[in-house]
Amino acid sequence: MTSQALPYIVLLGFMYGSTLVASRFSVGQFAPATYIGLRLSLAALAHATIYQFSANRAWSRDRNVWQHALLLGVIGTAVPMTSIVTALTYLSSGMASILITINPAITVLLAHFFLHDEKLNTRKIVGIVLALSGTALLTVRGETGLADVAKANPIGYILMFTSILLGSSSTVYARKYMRTFDAFDVASIRMLAAALAVMPLSLLLVGFDLTAVTSTGYGALGYASLMGTFGGMMLAFYIIKRFGATASAMTAYVVPIITNIGGILLLGETFTVGMLWGALLIVVGIFILNQRRRPRTVAGESLRAIDRVR
Repeated sequence: MTSQALPYIVLLGFMYGSTLVASRFSVGQFAPATYIGLRLSLAALAHATIYQFSANRAWSRDRNVWQHALLLGVIGTAVPMTSIVTALTYLSSGMASILITINPAITVLLAHFFLHDEKLNTRKIVGIVLALSGTALLTVRGETGLADVAKANPIGYILMFTSILLGSSSTVYARKYMRTFDAFDVASIRMLAAALAVMPLSLLLVGFDLTAVTSTGYGALGYASLMGTFGGMMLAFYIIKRFGATASAMTAYVVPIITNIGGILLLGETFTVGMLWGALLIVVGIFILNQRRRPRTVAGESLRAIDRVR
């Protein structure tokens, strides 16, 4: 990775991190399922617009691409994103961003069991143990990152861990079955499937009440949809193609910084000593995991980049 990649890494980290802050603000105005349904729908519409006006792209006609991408859209996008946004009613955006950082550790652990070429070694085990130790510290302390909540509601952590497990599982699934597929086609179908899964269920279960939404709320929704979910994915593709997968992975270190600063300044969130120690353990663990990593395919890393957009 060259120094030329640094501005792009920081920008992508800002887009992902600020999206979490926008989502934390939005759960005060939208029902979580409604917010995610609208956000996914807007992102899917942006994908459709690219296909409509691009001479070089058309919706895939490969049945296998659609089958795998539809499954990932529901299990790897719709459910995890809904879980994270719902968890933001119990945890701060900064706290959520720290927990999301353990995704690579869970992915490496799952890959050991489901991918024949991704076996654990001493370095990976040390990295996983450190990352999980940081997570355990945060969980035991009941950290929330919220000034008015002294002890975390376990539901928040359960939702976050559910999202992380499903997100990591989808990454392993994509690497096992979808290495040769076009990453943009897969991402587009995933987004479409996720929107079609969440929006009807939202209408059925919680209705469609937008009476509490302000102009700022709509702005946050638009920002998260187009700048975070769609724009972040496009920038991730660019970084991977120009600078490589390692550069894209570096955003994992930027996102918690951006999110915690934004959450403190804009939403009145807090950052405790316990959160600092937990975050340090996780970051050190992920740093160890990222050493001497094997090259990834563009499709595989692009799919992983999408899973970071919460």
